[in-house]
Amino acid sequence: MIIDFHTHTFPKKISEKVVNNLAKESCTKPFTNGSMNELLASMKEAGITYSVNLPVMTSVEQVEKINTSFIETKRELHKKGIIAFGGMHPDYDNIRGELTRLKNAGIPGIKIHPAYQKYDLDHPKMMEIIDIASELDIIVITHAGIDIGIYDHDYASVKHVLKILKEISPPKLVLAHMGGWGCWEDVERDLAGAPVYFDTAFSIGKITPLPGHNKRPYLDENLNVEAFSRLTRKHGCDKILFATDSPWQEQRDVISLIEESDLTTTEKEMIYAKNATRLLGLF
Repeated sequence: MIIDFHTHTFPKKISEKVVNNLAKESCTKPFTNGSMNELLASMKEAGITYSVNLPVMTSVEQVEKINTSFIETKRELHKKGIIAFGGMHPDYDNIRGELTRLKNAGIPGIKIHPAYQKYDLDHPKMMEIIDIASELDIIVITHAGIDIGIYDHDYASVKHVLKILKEISPPKLVLAHMGGWGCWEDVERDLAGAPVYFDTAFSIGKITPLPGHNKRPYLDENLNVEAFSRLTRKHGCDKILFATDSPWQEQRDVISLIEESDLTTTEKEMIYAKNATRLLGLF
């Protein structure tokens, strides 16, 4: 079994427009149009059993609307292999109430995105979200490191993460992009081995440029396979979650890259599904 812990979809009517706009901002080629149907087709082709679908709340007004949508459809989505997460925005005025609503509805986690929400990860509002979610036993997955389309400021640096771990000690915090996109030297030196999960989303292999947009403002490559294996073992294979950031990586390609690594079969099994099933409380 393989669980992709980090994917994104958008409503059918706007998915292609949203993905195209994001592709231009990041100069990065998408591998689906961002629709649920194309994610499901990608999963079938790659042999993925479940994908965790992560909404990103870019405004307060989206919070209740999007969360309600996933609450109402979570059972139907689960039958298709989609695990619905909710989301939270730091300016929302009833964080505890909304997170309690998600908890009572059986939604296992939420996504926050400091760069899109324009708050550093260690801002008191962000820390409040993580603290309350931890109290309610809700998983929090956050973008970590530089955002490929918003590279003027690191809203989720290793320094920010270390403050969170020291002051809150969240038991179910997941740092996307192997602990900090584009900041892997800092991650390996200062964060590897800490009591926090990393996901592999958009972290391994070459980045595919958007045709006609070859001048990337930041990185052209992610971790190579050897560096990924080294960081994985230093952090601990029991705290690594397979993830792709679909539509921004081809799911089958990420599996192929991990298969190329020198990780053992047991280590790969932990990364592909065992760690995620334990964290999600599946089976």
